[in-house]
Amino acid sequence: HEIIRQQRRDLTLARLTPDLIYDQLIAAGCAKKLIFSWAGNPGVGSLHGMRRAVEQGEPQPLALEEYSHFGLVARLSAGAAKLPFWPLRDYRGSDLPAVNPLIRSVECPYTKEQLATVPALNPDVTVVHAQRADSNGNAQIWGLYGVQKEAAFAASRVIVVVEEIVPEPVIRADPNRTLIPGFIVDAVVCEPWGAHPSYAQGYYDRDNAFYVGWDAVSREANGLEAWLNEWVYGVGSRAEYVEKLGEDVVARLSAKPRISEGVNYGF
Repeated sequence: HEIIRQQRRDLTLARLTPDLIYDQLIAAGCAKKLIFSWAGNPGVGSLHGMRRAVEQGEPQPLALEEYSHFGLVARLSAGAAKLPFWPLRDYRGSDLPAVNPLIRSVECPYTKEQLATVPALNPDVTVVHAQRADSNGNAQIWGLYGVQKEAAFAASRVIVVVEEIVPEPVIRADPNRTLIPGFIVDAVVCEPWGAHPSYAQGYYDRDNAFYVGWDAVSREANGLEAWLNEWVYGVGSRAEYVEKLGEDVVARLSAKPRISEGVNYGF
């Protein structure tokens, strides 16, 4: 939301599965291109803001660069490994190479097999949402990882947004949860409820009602614009946004205790 408030323009956005936040960025005029493998309102339907940009050029045209899920994972993996490309078999029988000239082929030097290739993706900035980090940027994530590690290592700069900043000994006490090491992190932002309407496991649940309601909010351009005016431009910070959500929503979504089994790290 801060990107929208600052009226950043001409951004190229990249994510495997862009959903509501990307619909908002596109509708606010922030994006000129989207690199993705699937886009939609999960379990509900289309991203209407994105569709208007693609189909009608409103508020501005949006270029698309589409891959399979693993194709985009491969691009980030190549970027993280500092390789120029990544080979895969993913595109046999697919129409995607016909519409995406960056999907090419190469002959395996060992088996002579023809393999598909995708180029490395190296974002200028990767934004990762994690549960917690220390002040050095060592960020811990549990639950679904996605490709956050690969996206972070592939990027020129990394911003980690966390639910809480904890002392370094807390991170050191459970090192295997540290997915993003501090030496690649440029900034740590403590922003409780920063992933809403999505979830942060152990902190709050996914706001399913929000996803369902977004379909009606975003179906018409004026409805989405009104929502942005009220919930993004109309609040000065994430804390104000959470306050506006209300105590009932916060209480309903707040995570209940489900403590994992501890392990012995001793020698």
